[in-house]
Amino acid sequence: MCSKLEYEPSLNDSCEPPLSLIPRHASTTQSSASVCFTPWLSSMGGLLPLLFLLCCLTFLLQAAPATFTITNSCDYTVWPGILSNAGAPPPSTTGFALPPGQTVAVTVASAWSGRIWGRTLCSTDSSGTFSCATADCGTGAVECSGRGAAPPATLAEFTLAGGTGGDDFYDVSLVDGFNVPMVVAPQAPAPASGNGSCQATGCPADVNRACPAELRVAAPPPGTAAVACRSACEAFAEAEYCCSGAYGSPAACAPTAYSRFFKGACPAAYSYAYDDATSTFTCAAAGGGYDVVFCPGTSRSVSCSARVVRPARRCCVHLASYLLRLIFRTCMWTSWPCHH
Repeated sequence: MCSKLEYEPSLNDSCEPPLSLIPRHASTTQSSASVCFTPWLSSMGGLLPLLFLLCCLTFLLQAAPATFTITNSCDYTVWPGILSNAGAPPPSTTGFALPPGQTVAVTVASAWSGRIWGRTLCSTDSSGTFSCATADCGTGAVECSGRGAAPPATLAEFTLAGGTGGDDFYDVSLVDGFNVPMVVAPQAPAPASGNGSCQATGCPADVNRACPAELRVAAPPPGTAAVACRSACEAFAEAEYCCSGAYGSPAACAPTAYSRFFKGACPAAYSYAYDDATSTFTCAAAGGGYDVVFCPGTSRSVSCSARVVRPARRCCVHLASYLLRLIFRTCMWTSWPCHH
């Protein structure tokens, strides 16, 4: 069970400091546009709020890294690949083998953005080159090292808010096709308000079994089973399916029979480029991280760690904002002389 929080603000908690922390000698009469901190810092009434502010800013700047808990519930090995978006710091690993039933925790920066996917049917040839039949990243090694997945690939996409107090954005996309069932779920619990945030999403169905013949990718010889299902864009390279050219806008690019096939199999996943309305999910600063499960079952574990981080961070953002306004108002509207 999760331990009770030492401080958990209510919805009516303003998170503002008590009035006793406001300097008693602050005036509402402006005497100069010069900014002067020295007189204010000379009194305890001014020093105490500043200490609170510095403490909060330190907390925000040192936001704990997020954790992706990646689990393989398939009956075969999956090789997860991880790619950071441009400008995002690299994760603790960019690729590894994940045998059936195993779980690996991968840490990323609190404001990380990028994607995670699963590679299948991987092997190393006699020359030492590593490759995969589906979703290969083309590095010739287990680590993807800044390379993305070759389609078709089921993709989990993330943009984490870090310590800003904003929302994380996440989705599972079949825009580049499908290769392995996948579900993503915030480790923070969904709010009791039922507003739709912090929900699990993904594509738990095995789309390969029902894949149309023209999109089907067969296993390497001598195998014949479907191991992936291409998108219509990759299969036919036509603007109508790729939402490009004359079809390069939400108004012009409508669902097709092929994108409706993917949507029917996995209603919560992206089925084509402009499938935003039912496929993008948010969670308010899910600082503890996310569960990523290949071949998911009907249940998942929920970590307690995110429950401790979120309320304190949200309160601290409000407190820092309040104190910054207080410092500005005190220095700009005080009767203290600011000229030396």
